[in-house]
Formats: sequence, structure tokens, C-alpha cells
Amino acid sequence: MTSSKNPKPDGNKPAQQKKDRAAEIANAFEWLITAFILAFVFRAFVMEAFRIPTGSMADTLMGAHFRLRCPECGYKYEYGFVPTSPLYNLPEDTIPAGPVEIRQQTRCPNCGYVTPTTDVIPVANGDRILVLKCIYQFKDPRRWDVVVFKNPINPSENYIKRLIGLPGDTIEIIDGDVYIDGQIARKPGEVQKELWMPVYNHDYQPVNPNQRGAFNGERWQAPFDFGTSDWAIDPANATHLVLDSPSEKVNTMTYGAPSANGFNIAYAYNDVRSYLRKPECSDLMVSFYLQTGIRSEGQIGIALDKKGVTYKARLDFSGQMVLSKVSEGQETILKRKDVDVPPPGVFTLVKFANVDHQLLFECNGNRLSEDLGRSVDAKEQGTELSPRAAIFGSGRLTLSHVAVFRDIYYTGDGQASRSARAVEGSPFTLQKDEFFVLGDNSPNSEDGRWWYEPTVACRGWEPPRAGIVPRYYMVGKALFVYWPSGFEFPWPQAVKTFFLQKARNPLMRLANGIVSLRWIPNVGRTRFIHGGTRDSTSPVPRETPKSDVKTQASEPQSPNQKWEIDPVSSSRS
Repeated sequence: MTSSKNPKPDGNKPAQQKKDRAAEIANAFEWLITAFILAFVFRAFVMEAFRIPTGSMADTLMGAHFRLRCPECGYKYEYGFVPTSPLYNLPEDTIPAGPVEIRQQTRCPNCGYVTPTTDVIPVANGDRILVLKCIYQFKDPRRWDVVVFKNPINPSENYIKRLIGLPGDTIEIIDGDVYIDGQIARKPGEVQKELWMPVYNHDYQPVNPNQRGAFNGERWQAPFDFGTSDWAIDPANATHLVLDSPSEKVNTMTYGAPSANGFNIAYAYNDVRSYLRKPECSDLMVSFYLQTGIRSEGQIGIALDKKGVTYKARLDFSGQMVLSKVSEGQETILKRKDVDVPPPGVFTLVKFANVDHQLLFECNGNRLSEDLGRSVDAKEQGTELSPRAAIFGSGRLTLSHVAVFRDIYYTGDGQASRSARAVEGSPFTLQKDEFFVLGDNSPNSEDGRWWYEPTVACRGWEPPRAGIVPRYYMVGKALFVYWPSGFEFPWPQAVKTFFLQKARNPLMRLANGIVSLRWIPNVGRTRFIHGGTRDSTSPVPRETPKSDVKTQASEPQSPNQKWEIDPVSSSRS
């Protein structure tokens, strides 16, 4: 008998298919559980996302804020939103779904225009950041890191500040600068670049300058005192300053006018009513782009006054950069360097800074610096005169993108009856495993200068000393702003108004929440958060123009003017 070649039907096939399907489902759940565990471990020990709720680190990191543009000069800036203030009486950490009336005057940090209080605009959420949590298990924190830690007063909260003092340091804040063991602590280059604050940018000028009292209480005027010099505003382009003079005649124009922003440590982010009572910052920087005439004769220079001492940086078109100091009427050459001069007709970057007891001069890609000394004794001992910034030159010159900046200034007053810690005359010494932190928005930051004696602590630990962050309270290092407050989809205003008016209906309230979502990312504000480096004495980094100035035939674009937790939501300030 021959056997059939056709296979016999398998009566167990449906059962086998069910078993395979059950195994696939089990494998899927296994992968989901594994992914959940890995995500939990990653969040707990490696990296975690936090949201910034307040403005104690502004302008480095933003809390909840209004995004504003000056209606006069067009300069963009941020103003803090505090839901618990008497102006709003909202619960802490509340972000309103719809537009909100500002209810308080703000002040443009560029032209000094004081805005009305009737504007109604949305509240932008705080920056969302990534924090590297494991890093301090393998390496010590560095000075100038932006760190997340448990609030020493209430360890159930997380705070975020900039790390200033390390174990064993004796800290003293003098004239707005940080001194460690009697030596000034200079900021690393990238940190310093973040902390420059705008005083004035000549690219932004009011469209209605004749409003009486609108600009720092005055009518606006271009904030340059030309005196008897040959400097002038270019009639063909009001953002340019021009000079046409003999090469042997040095012409000086000084920044300042009754309507101009001064050097007080004002923050556009904060309440502006007390800015005139704030101290002045004398660590300044002036920058601009320079174009020389066909015949490169003469010079260009910048002068910065600090406590009665004038520091000058100049480029002689014969081919030499010079740093000098003028004190009691006598000028002393500090350093000089032979360089190539800028080619005629090409715009090239020039800037000069006096910051943290050092002079930093850059022109045409060449740099020259001078260390003025690190000790307290090296600080200028002159009279308490107001700072001054001036530009001088001779020959045929055109300046564009002229801007003035000031450094961050750490304060020691303004907290009611409390005495500040680690300020001049009250040095503060750290012990083993103790750290000292400050907020970048110094006049509006609750930090190591002001903390009370803690009465509670994490389980198993004793409360730390007042003013310090113990090592075991450190959570991690702020690394990256991955989601600055985004933008709403441009729905028609009629649609948004309709849903807002019908918000009592649950479905309409849900629809209003959907149209109010800010899901369009603000890509231009994503950025790394810079901190300490091995060499904290590094100079301010060179700011690279958007195109090569040596081959650029037309005027360059304005350089970037920078100028801000519990694990579930955010940290306090």
C-alpha cells in the first residue's frame, strides 16, 4: 500500500497559535515593565527634567514670565509673573490658561521706556531643564556650576542656584564681586558671556522719542554726549555713528543722557520701582563694529572709568593695540602689541571690558589682556564716582551695532531687617562638605546670604548650618534647557475668545485648554547651561561674527545680545 503524500491535518494548530499569541503578549508586557524600570532608574539616578517656577536665576533661567517687546524701541525682554502677589492672589506655581493683565509697570532695559499697566498677554511657563544627577557621585562640584539641591530650610523642595563657595573657602562679596580667601573669583569665559547685562544697544531706538517723561522720566535722546568732537549720528542711518576728522585730532563721545539707562543694577525681570536706589556696577563692556575709510589713518579706542581711574584700550592704525591706565591725570602704558589693522571698508568687531580686575580688549580678531591683580588691595581705591564709558577716535570711521553692557552684581542689602551673610565686613567660612550658592538675579534671590537657621532636615541627618548647602543635599548639575516656554498655535482671536467665554462648560473648558497649549517649541532659546571649568581664570571668549569679518564686504548683523523643583514640577527660588 502506498502512503499518501499529503500531510495529515494538525488538530493542535489552533491551540499552538493561541499559545504563541499569549507568549507575544507576555513578551510585550515584559518589555514594557523593563522599559519602565529602566526609565525609573534613569530618572532617579542619571538625568531628570525639572521646570523653573521663579525668577531667582533670571536672566540665565526664566521662571513664569511675560514675554514683552518694548512698544517704542522694539527690544525684547522678560518680566516675572508672581501668582501669589497681591496683584493676582493665585495659588503658588499657577500658570493662567488665558491672557493676563500685567497690572504693573515694566521698564525697557534698553531705552528706559516705562510701559503702561493695561496690556493683556499670556503668561509664559518657566524654562524646562535637564539635570545630570549622578555627576557629583564621581566628581566634586565646581565653582560657577548651576546646581539643583534640596532647600536647606525645607528639604521637601528643590532649589536651583549658582555654586559660588566650595568646602574650606572664606567668601566675601565686595563691590558686587566674589572674593575667595581674599582673592577675586573670576568667572569662566562662557559663564561671563551669559552674565553680561544690557545697558544700551544703539540698534534699538524709540519711534516716538518726544513723549514727555516716558523714558526714565525724560524725553528720549540718543545717549551720547558728543561735546565739541566731530562725532555725529549718520544722517543716512541713525543706528550708525560716524567720524570725519584729521588723524591727529582725538575726538571723544561719552555714553549718557538724562533719559539714558544708568549703570544701576536694574533687572527688567523685577519690579522696576526701586531700581534707582540700587548700587551702580562699574564692571562694564563696550562693543561695536568698526569700518575705516579708504585711508586707514588715526585710531579707535574705548575708555572705561571705575572709581576715578580710567582704563583705555586703543588701536592705532599704524598697527598697534595699546592698554593704558589714567590715574590722577597721569597715563601709564600697561601693555602693547603689534597687530594687523582692519582692511578699509570692512566691518570688524571691537570690544573692551573691565571685569573682575582684568582688562580684555579685542579688535580684528586680535586680543590683548591685562591682569590688574586678584587681591582686595588691587581694587581701585579712588572716590565713589559714577562709572563712565566713552569712545574716542580720529580719522574717518563708521561704527555700527554700538552696545554697552554691565556685569552681574551680587548685592548685600534689601532683605528687610535681616543681615546678609558673606558680604563686605562679614566674611563667611565654609567647613567640610559645605557649599555656598547665590542666584543670578541677585536682588531677587533667596539664597545663602539670607537663609535662616534650619529646624528640619532630611531623615537621618542633623539640620545644616544657616547659609550653607551640605553635600548630601546636592541633587545634580543643570545641564541643558530643552524646552523654553513655547508658543501657542496662531488660532484666530475670535476662536480663543469664544472658548474662554464658554469656559464654565467642561467641554468648552477642555477646548480652551487645548487652544492655549504652547506646543510650538522656542528652538532659538534651547541652550546648554554653562558652569565651572578647570581654569576659572580664562578670559571672556571671543564673540564670533556671523560671517568672516576679513572677507565681509557689507555690514554684519548685530551680535547676539543675551541679554533664569520638586521632582514632579519645579524648584523654588
